[in-house]
Amino acid sequence: MIVVPAPSPKPSMETRAVKPVEALIIDKQPLFLAALGSLLEAPPLSAHVVTASRSDVGLDIARTQPISLVFCELRAEPLSGVELVGVLASEERGIPVVLLGDDGDEPQLAAALAMSVAGAFSKNSALDEFLVGVRAVVSGHRAIGSGLLVRLLERPTGLRAPESETFAGRLSPTELAILGMIGQAQSIPAIAANRGISHKTVRNHLAKIYRKLDLHGRTEAMLWAARMGLTGS
Repeated sequence: MIVVPAPSPKPSMETRAVKPVEALIIDKQPLFLAALGSLLEAPPLSAHVVTASRSDVGLDIARTQPISLVFCELRAEPLSGVELVGVLASEERGIPVVLLGDDGDEPQLAAALAMSVAGAFSKNSALDEFLVGVRAVVSGHRAIGSGLLVRLLERPTGLRAPESETFAGRLSPTELAILGMIGQAQSIPAIAANRGISHKTVRNHLAKIYRKLDLHGRTEAMLWAARMGLTGS
């Protein structure tokens, strides 16, 4: 699993909220709804859970109730999970969305990553990994399950890796090093300390990396770094 640190420190739901997390689950399968609901209601999250089998109903719930976290299957209907993320983002509701996918959902996942979805996991994810990822999202970070990540890296997507010589020619040695650190999920302060530069300089380098590689943010950069073997793992 990859956890993308929040861009700047901010209070998490866990530290801000006196009441339990208000979670909304959107999925067509009643048994999955019940199972995930029970998991989220139990410690350590102890969430209050609302469910919906249709994404339009779920959207209405998100608009009218104090929902603080949404779980939605990628293939939700009538709005897909990606479309739901887009609507909530356009309305600036600030509700993190975790998308849940099956085999074959990599294209939708890639689109969701470009839209800054808060989390993406396979429905077959290991329980421990899923809970760690959810807690990361609750803390204001982003999380991608290892199963979906592996399939995404193995499958051609919009995040195409160029030939190595072309790729190396696009970035300076410093930019390559910083991209590798992004691939290791290092934060901007950690990169700045490692390189002996300011936070602003790191952000400037990241902006150049995103522009040169036509990336839309840290998550896509992490995927690029992994595909190019820059993460050191």
